[in-house]
Amino acid sequence: MSKNAMLSAGRPSAEKKKAATLASLADEAGTKRVNFQLSAELHTKLKIYAVRQGKTITDLLTEYVERLPE
Repeated sequence: MSKNAMLSAGRPSAEKKKAATLASLADEAGTKRVNFQLSAELHTKLKIYAVRQGKTITDLLTEYVERLPE
């Protein structure tokens, strides 16, 4: 068996990752990522509040936005 038959150029894992990424994007249709800066102090305050409520930061912020007036 020659070496050419065993080896190929490129990254074989790249196609699998791309397919998984596309599949995960299809599952999350209609969602948007929100990203903003927060001081470490405020982040800690928010995280502690979330834990005390038994929720994640995402849960808290989503609930807040849902309650905003139209």
